[in-house]
Amino acid sequence: MTTETLPSQPQPSILEKKLLPGVTTGVLIVVVVMIASFVLHMINIDSIGYANEYYTAAVEAMLKSWSNFFFIAAEPGGSVTVDKPPLGLWIEAIFAYFLGVSGFSVTLPNILAGVFGIGILYHLIKKYMGELAGVTAAFVMAITPVFIATNRNNTMDGMLVFFLLLAAWAFIKATEEGKLRWVLLGAFIVGLGFNIKMLQAFLPLPAFYALYFFGSKEGWFKKILNLGIATVLLVAVSLSWAVVVDLVPAENRPYIGSSDNNTVMGLIFGHNGVSRLGGGNDGGGNAPPSGNQPGQPSNAETPPQQNPGQGQQGQFQGPPPVALEACSGQTQGASCSFTTQNGNTINGSCVTPPNQTALACAPQGMNPQNGQAPNGQPNSRPNGQNGGTPFSQETGAPGALRFFTSPLSKQMSWLLPFALISVVLALFGSKVKLPIESGVHKALILWGGWLLTCVVFFSMISGIFHAYYAIMLAPALGGMVSVGFAQLYAWGKRSAWALTGLLFMVAVTLGFQLFAVTQYNEFAWWMLGSGILLGLGTMLLSMSRRAAYAVIFSAALVIPAYWSVMTVTNSSNNNLPTAYEGQNQNSQDGFLASPAQNQNDGNRGGDRNVNTELLAYLQANTQDMEYLMAVPSSQQGAQYVIETGRPVLYMGGFGGQDEVVTVDDLKEMVANGELRYILYGGDRGNKQEIADWLNTSCAMVYDYMGVEAAQGQTGPRDQNMNLYSCR
Repeated sequence: MTTETLPSQPQPSILEKKLLPGVTTGVLIVVVVMIASFVLHMINIDSIGYANEYYTAAVEAMLKSWSNFFFIAAEPGGSVTVDKPPLGLWIEAIFAYFLGVSGFSVTLPNILAGVFGIGILYHLIKKYMGELAGVTAAFVMAITPVFIATNRNNTMDGMLVFFLLLAAWAFIKATEEGKLRWVLLGAFIVGLGFNIKMLQAFLPLPAFYALYFFGSKEGWFKKILNLGIATVLLVAVSLSWAVVVDLVPAENRPYIGSSDNNTVMGLIFGHNGVSRLGGGNDGGGNAPPSGNQPGQPSNAETPPQQNPGQGQQGQFQGPPPVALEACSGQTQGASCSFTTQNGNTINGSCVTPPNQTALACAPQGMNPQNGQAPNGQPNSRPNGQNGGTPFSQETGAPGALRFFTSPLSKQMSWLLPFALISVVLALFGSKVKLPIESGVHKALILWGGWLLTCVVFFSMISGIFHAYYAIMLAPALGGMVSVGFAQLYAWGKRSAWALTGLLFMVAVTLGFQLFAVTQYNEFAWWMLGSGILLGLGTMLLSMSRRAAYAVIFSAALVIPAYWSVMTVTNSSNNNLPTAYEGQNQNSQDGFLASPAQNQNDGNRGGDRNVNTELLAYLQANTQDMEYLMAVPSSQQGAQYVIETGRPVLYMGGFGGQDEVVTVDDLKEMVANGELRYILYGGDRGNKQEIADWLNTSCAMVYDYMGVEAAQGQTGPRDQNMNLYSCR
């Protein structure tokens, strides 16, 4: 294989042709891609409802006072903070201040960050690899499904990616100009990223540092010194908010949500640190805990009627009869298949569904219950109960093939084979010199380093890992795909084997894509069009090399583009953004989905769990009180905060595990007239003291099942959510 040095910017002339001063054809194409991406983000935007209600309720709370804003209180009463740092939520709150609190207003900054990030990526890739690579990278990121899904949510990961792209720009400037101020700027921006999603912001940091260290022409000692100074600044900026908050006495601020010791430092290194690596389930995360979901008590002292069809949200659906029939006489884990009412054939294995004794056919990639795990994986129930991998229904089990198998493969892996092969090709792009001089090797260090770090990290961790974290790979994926394609195009000017290399890489990528779509029962005849484009491109080679390369490469873009469109046209999970689920998302197929997956009914997120009769009762009887009610966690209260804007005491923080208040605190609040009603019940083992107090001192006024409470009855009658009046 040749190792001769390539031109530093292998550009096709048509893309660098200037249409206006400073505006090339490539720039125009990227602007069109950005506009198209914005339109794609906005399609069916009403389906997001209130997006992630936990964060939306926090924005509502933050707009109530400067204290709530600074400490990022999770509810207006300021009882507990969100389990994240402040910067992303501050930005969302600013948008909501001007536009009003809604799913759209808190999501808009993430959408804009994604769209403008496309332009930044184009600029950064163009720096080392030319116009063709820049345009390619911009388009690839724009059609990455998890990129679209995550930006259409208020989870802030898209905003983090935007900040990291800005940091990459600063480190490129530092590498090219060899000036400390650019290294410091890059470290400062990464520190800001830390204040969006904490340690997640550090994932591309090794690539940033390596680019500067191996690419800058300064002396080695000076570069080490500069990186040392930058690291000090990075730590200072990253921990600035945390230190200030932890210096405030605990009684003068909210409880630090999801921390073990009521400190931000504990949150950084605990729930947002070791728990992400493999610390198991600590009660945190961004998904509702399994079991009974936000309570909908439906009976009062003056019993209201349940809304027709309101039901108990978050409960598991039962398996369809055809799924039961498919496993009649079969054994646990046996292969099976059945046909849904819409004619789709579902392949899977026999498992025991929730609250069932008979075996049923579960679609591939869905999460079995009652301790049974899919595909032979050890116990991968939601949130990792009983020692399993947390949220494995989203991300599967740790391992080298995690990104290539269901359920994670649909997020961003469609072009991952092409990108990984491009990493190998880039090694031969030029002769290796130190410091690095060739653009292709600088691109390899930056984008290849970013990509490989994230792939290895997310493939191996067994802690809290949500599917939408895969957006972290989107810029690097676009970068390495563009490097490989631009490099092959440049080689093709002098060597016929480059076309063979492109055909091989596209064929391998297409093979994986067709394998992936079958994992989601989505294969359709039109997908064969990718193969047709591959053949057509080969035939065009004798007429136009430029057209041939474009058509061949476009064959690999068809399916991910389709998946991105389907991601926005099909309502996805509001709380946990994810790429299109394929045919497995049909109601006939999803009976093994987690409660969080089954919650989306197309209604506003704030309406789907609010019992209007209960809400009216509470509003009428708490006008002279600070708190509307107290609830075990944000899962039962966030939607009521959004609906009313009133304080709702999250006694257990996000997931119910925090010690936000004690029984004595509750007694004092009741005595002071701040609180009267407490929604409680279910399996709350570590809050037994609260249950005992309710049992002896408070009267039930609503019960979860819609049965009128006996006059003056005290204590929990069952394990469901009940409303108690405490005086």
